[in-house]
Amino acid sequence: MVVQYKIFGQQVGSHVLAMATLGTTALVAFTSTRGGKKTDTPPIKAESSDEEKYIKDFLAKMEAEDNKAKH
Repeated sequence: MVVQYKIFGQQVGSHVLAMATLGTTALVAFTSTRGGKKTDTPPIKAESSDEEKYIKDFLAKMEAEDNKAKH
């Protein structure tokens, strides 16, 4: 026995409403936990190309260590 609700002039069963609620909840949870865009680092204002290269190498090294620590 299914309870019928009248929504926008149509008879809708309670099981259909339950499936729609679960589907909507799953969709919202999935899209909320996907993560956002990775932000870019601010521009490097180095006085020489050697200093800029050193900073980029240092940042790459720190990211590699961070990724290694996460896994």
